[in-house]
Amino acid sequence: MGRHIKNVLVVSFGFLLLFTATGSLLNLQSSLNADEGMGLASNSVTFSSIILSSMFITPTVIRYLGCKWTIVASMGCNVIYTVGNFYPGWATLMPTSVIVGLGESPLWSATSTYLTISGGLQAVKEGKKSQDVINQYFGILFLLYQSSAVWGNLLSSLVFGQEPTTGNITDGDLLFCGVDSCGIPDATSVNSTRPGDRLVHTLLGCYVGVGVLAMLVVAVFLDNIDKGEVPELKSKTEPFCSTFLATFRQLRDKRQVLLIPVTSYIGLELGFLNGDYTKDYVTCALGIHFVGYVMICFGVTGSLFSYVFGRLSQYSGRVTLFILAAVTQFSCILVLLLWRPHPNELPIFFVLTALWGMADAVWQTQTNALYGVLFHGHKEAAFANYRLWESMGYVIAFVCSSFLCVDIKLYMLLAVLLLSVTLCCVVEYQEYRNPTPGVEDVTSKVSDEKNTVDLNMLDSV
Repeated sequence: MGRHIKNVLVVSFGFLLLFTATGSLLNLQSSLNADEGMGLASNSVTFSSIILSSMFITPTVIRYLGCKWTIVASMGCNVIYTVGNFYPGWATLMPTSVIVGLGESPLWSATSTYLTISGGLQAVKEGKKSQDVINQYFGILFLLYQSSAVWGNLLSSLVFGQEPTTGNITDGDLLFCGVDSCGIPDATSVNSTRPGDRLVHTLLGCYVGVGVLAMLVVAVFLDNIDKGEVPELKSKTEPFCSTFLATFRQLRDKRQVLLIPVTSYIGLELGFLNGDYTKDYVTCALGIHFVGYVMICFGVTGSLFSYVFGRLSQYSGRVTLFILAAVTQFSCILVLLLWRPHPNELPIFFVLTALWGMADAVWQTQTNALYGVLFHGHKEAAFANYRLWESMGYVIAFVCSSFLCVDIKLYMLLAVLLLSVTLCCVVEYQEYRNPTPGVEDVTSKVSDEKNTVDLNMLDSV
């Protein structure tokens, strides 16, 4: 096995372990800590902190720690967040939510930067296009990352399944499910009681264990491929303020601005799925005990198609996949607008989730790969922008969940989806007309210049 593919598998397996805990815990917040809206407030604080981290912290942290140790330190923030949930309260949950949010943007930005560097180096070695290798590497990452939704939700379902569910969903309750749910507090309250502390602590103990294991796997087995760059970067005389505001300077690039809608849409569509779909469709019509199984379906399809699309993109191109994702989610949104969920229509819940997961696999893998191709000269700042605008989408989704009706949120998704895919096609067309030099092109140019110098020296002799 080659060095770079080994590193990709190590960091991807670390993400699988880490987000088996953190991802599932974020999805459970509104149920586990529903008192006084503490769970929803926790999620809002988390993603607001990600925004602040993306704007001010991420490029500086990666610059001074390097990619590997930024990943390890950020994983530690996730473990602290899990520990804070053992005894949830405003005094424990809010500070740990800030901590995990501050670590999330450096985690993803460092990982994306690491994969972009690895893909570029491997492309030079094999004589391939860097964007093709980078696409494959992101496909592997999201294959394992998306599958964490399977294991995290399966673990929570098995642990909480030890306690019998109570309550019945009546025909009267079903009248307020789906698009008919509009701020009615009793519509989704059936079967939503917090499990006993013993079961909650058992689950959190498992989450802490896999989080610590993720840190150890990355710390021990991941190669520090950019370690030579860190001392050099530290010794540069570039003002701290310049590094500090690198995320904002990145917005001078017109392509970065054009990608804001699609990056924000990723947060919006995932926020809708994790918040509104699970609450107003699944919990309302089937009960809270079905949420885990529905999200397992999302994790399976998202994981498999992340790998498939990572491999397929070199033949189909990104534009084809972007259009496929847009058509798929456009169709799902229309169904959600027209369909009235009912327990007798169980397959529809899973089909919609599977299609949503397939489309999300395109957004996640291809948008990350596109960032890596377009901005490989400013990777840290570019991926910090990615986390910034994705988190902005999450925050908007959570805030809107509190006071907007489901149909209004679906129309918003439709509008942003159409704008996103249009601007993506514009960026791709610009890239087609004026390709961004890849790592292999830069390497070739340097090699040619070196050969020219050598020939001149020989001529002079």
